Order: sequence, then C-alpha cells, then structure tokens
Amino acid sequence: MAKTNSFCWGSSALLFLCLIGFFCSPAKATLKTYRFDVQVKNVSRFYEGHSKPIVTVNGMFPGPTVYAREGDTLLVNVTNHAQYNMSIHWHGLKQYRNGWADGPAYITQCPIKTGHSYYNITITGQRGTLWWHAHIFWLRATVYGAIVILPKQGTGFPFPQPYKEANIVLGEWWNNDVEEVVKQGNKLGLPPNMSDAHTINGKPGLFFPVEQGKTYLLRIINAALNDELFFVIAGHNLTVVEIDAVYTKPFTSQAILIAPGQTTNVLVQDNQAPGRYFMAARPFMDAPVSVDNKTATGILQYKGIPNSVQPVLPQLPALDNTAFAMSFNAKLRSLNTAQFPASVPLKVDRHLFYTIGLGINQCTTCLNGTQLTASLNNITFVMPQIGLLQAHYFNTKGVFTTDFPDRPPTPFNYSGAPLTASLGTKVGTRLSKLAFNSTVELVLQDTNLLTVESHPFHLHGYNFFVVGTGVGNFDPKKDPAKYNLVDPPERNTIGVPTGGWVAIRFRADNPGVWFMHCHLELHTRWGLKTAFVVESGKDSDHSILPPPTDLPPR
Repeated sequence: MAKTNSFCWGSSALLFLCLIGFFCSPAKATLKTYRFDVQVKNVSRFYEGHSKPIVTVNGMFPGPTVYAREGDTLLVNVTNHAQYNMSIHWHGLKQYRNGWADGPAYITQCPIKTGHSYYNITITGQRGTLWWHAHIFWLRATVYGAIVILPKQGTGFPFPQPYKEANIVLGEWWNNDVEEVVKQGNKLGLPPNMSDAHTINGKPGLFFPVEQGKTYLLRIINAALNDELFFVIAGHNLTVVEIDAVYTKPFTSQAILIAPGQTTNVLVQDNQAPGRYFMAARPFMDAPVSVDNKTATGILQYKGIPNSVQPVLPQLPALDNTAFAMSFNAKLRSLNTAQFPASVPLKVDRHLFYTIGLGINQCTTCLNGTQLTASLNNITFVMPQIGLLQAHYFNTKGVFTTDFPDRPPTPFNYSGAPLTASLGTKVGTRLSKLAFNSTVELVLQDTNLLTVESHPFHLHGYNFFVVGTGVGNFDPKKDPAKYNLVDPPERNTIGVPTGGWVAIRFRADNPGVWFMHCHLELHTRWGLKTAFVVESGKDSDHSILPPPTDLPPR
C-alpha cells in the first residue's frame, strides 16, 4: 500500500487479534469472536435505590473477559454507542509492528467517535493474564476487563494444575460522574476528589465458593485508576506464579502488592479448617499523599459452610508498609528455563536517565491561576491532536520533535529535602528516537519536587526486565554492580519506589511509536508521559505495517 498524506480514515471495522503461540501453526488456529458495544447503562452499587449512568462494554461492569488460547484467532467487534469519544488499549499485548490498534488516543490512533467501530490487531507469542481498558479521559474507571490467554492445547502450566480458576479485578468507584469530578478538579488546577470506594469485580464485595483440599488459580488485575493495592485472603497463603503474563519462580506470601496496570497470578490452596474467610484489598501509600483508604472485601467460603458463620478477619499490611513492599518485589524472579528463558540484554547501546517530578505551572483557565503538573526530565508532555504514529509514518512535520533529553537538564539531589521553588516545567510533544534492535537501559528516578511518591510506569508495545531498584538517588558507579542480569522479573508495568529508582532493560525490536506513562491516571493527565519512536528495520518484515483503511477519522 502506497503512503498517502492523510491521517485517518473512517468506516466500520473489526478488531482482529491473532494469538499465536511459539510452536503453533496458524492453520490450526481456532476462530473466536466477541462483540464489544460501548454503551451507557445505569448501575447501582453501594446504596439501595441509588444508581448512576456509567460507560460500559455490553452493559457489563467490569466488561467481558476475552478468553483465548495460544494459537487461536480472535475477532472482536468494538462499536462506540456512548456520547464520549472512545479508545481501548489492550494492555500488555505487544502487537508487533502493528501499533495502529494499540489504543491510546492521539498516540497511535484518533479516538473512535460515536457510531463508529474499529481495531485490527495482530499479536504473537504470549500467554497469561492481561487486560483491556479505555485509554482516553478517565473512562477506564468503568471501561475495563480481563484478557486470559491459556497455554496451547496439550501444554500445561509450569506449576501444579489448579482445580479451578477465577478472575479478581480490583478497581475504584466514584458515587458521582467521574468525568464531572475531573472537570471540577481541572477548573481548580488541583487533584479531583478521590474515589469513594474500592471494588472487587465491580462490586463492594465478592463471594467465592471453594472446596477443601483443592487448589485454585486467581488471576488478579489492578484496574484502579490511582491506587497501588495490597491483596490478602485471611488464613491462606498466596503462591505467586506469574506477573504481567510472564511466569515467575513460585514463592509464597501472606499478601501481594499490585500496582495499577499490573497483573499477578497466584495459587491458593484451600487447606484450612472449613469456614468463611475474608479476602481484602486496600491501598499502599508510603508518601505524604491522601488516598482512598477504604477496604474492598470478599468472602472465600468452603463448601457446606452456612452463611451464618462469622468470617475470619484478614491481616493486611499497614498502609505505609514500605518494608513489605520492597521485600515482596525483591522476591519476583523470572522462571528462566529452557522453555521460558529470560533474554536479558547484557550489552547496552543506549543509556537513559529520566527524573519524575511534580510541579506547578501557570494556568489562565484555572480559578486560582495555577495548576499542578507532572514531568519527565522537567518536560510536561502535551497531547497532539492527531495520532503520533500517523505523523511518524507519513513524515508529517510540526506534530512532534525527537529531542527528548536522555538525562535531566540539571542534576540535583533528586530524593533530598522537598523542593518547592522553581516548580515550573517546560511543555511540549517531545519524543525519544530509538534505533531498531538497539538495547536500552532506562533508569526512572523519583524526585522530591513538591513531594516524593511511588509511580507505576507502563511501556506500550514491550516487556522489559527490571534489573535493579533502590531507595534514594541512583548511583551510576555503584548500583549497576548489584543488577540482576540472570533472572530479573519481566514486566510491562513497574512501580518506581517512593523517593527511589528502578532500572529496566529492553530490546527495541518493535517498530512504531510507543507510549510510556505513569499508570496513575491523575499523573498521566498532568503530563507524566512520553513516547518512543522506534525506527523500522532494514526490510519489510521488520518495519511498521501499513495503516489499516478503517483507522478512525480525525
């Protein structure tokens, strides 16, 4: 297809996901179809007789789970019937060479307008738990659901086969219209009101029946907009076996920590005295920042036990239990076997160092004349009005620049005493260009500009290896010597510790424009985001696919 100098095309289309395993033949793939109708529906959750309209998929909250198996072909028809523009991101799906349907509005596509449909995606070589969600405004508060990719037929898990499995999707709930809440915050230049509750599978509570002596696989997803969460089941250990759709060396913990955007699979052995046991989720926050500290609960109930039995209370880590958070994350290791190797880049072609900062900029439309903002290397990202991928593919000038700095403009004591002077940031749509197949090390450093805080960062189009992390300032002379280059955890979303740093490595082998942002929706809105332009390889098999003819109109 010849290139043309237009940005988007409008028509009806299908979302096409081809989930192909490492060893399967496309000719043997099973075709599975889904229909996603984005529509507004009145729902009631916390108060009898009180309901509010929310945006849903198929009238469900959370939305439908997309099930597939390695080697399957999956068609999903996504049509927007809501009054809002819509885009859906398939979180964690790498979409090799095909960023056109990655989903973030104005990064890889124009949003889907009311009455239109879209998506045409190809995905290879993944299995495990991922998820999908809206990627425009704060609509992912209610527009989200699980993606479960089972191993290829005849291939088991690298851990004991569970008796049954269940999805546990953690979220947040606002009693008022979330978009109106955000608008009010923007008018003031301040954070919107925090959520009113946390949810499990879209509800204030969950009932989970089990049988004694059986092992269950829980696929846990943190779909919350702004909260890292602890999750526990009273009296039961959780054995972690997978994170972000990558198998891990199994380890057992009384609780897990899961950041927004992350997924964690755990095995639960129901070997306790038959009874009723609370499962619970509540935030982790070890910075001087307010959060919705309400606890969402469910009940794990053994077969044959009446509802009149009082559930056993859970023991959750304290809200600010940094030691538990650091210890839990330190136990995460890639499986690193012959079948599931950890291909960690040992040689690095490009070293990047990005500081994470909050700030205050002038605001002519805000009531107090200023607004809170966020930045990487002191640059607050400005969203374009057309898709960056289109602009890159058609070589359109004036949409973005590729001069995002590899390091902060001025070094300082990043995690030292709070800095409240000179909090203004530069603004722009500035991207970083990466050579195809180059190896990249990126250190993300939290700073005490206004305040320190933990930041979960998500990189679209890639997994990466978390080779190191620490508290305080990164030391380029000493800290790399402590990297784990053998079996580091492989993820698509990683939490940068409060007042600390994290180092990740990846190979830039997926050409396109790929978004990277804090998965706290509040900070993304404030500009804590950027994108990588990964150049195409030397031949068509390693170059960006041509855009689909049904790309949504501008």
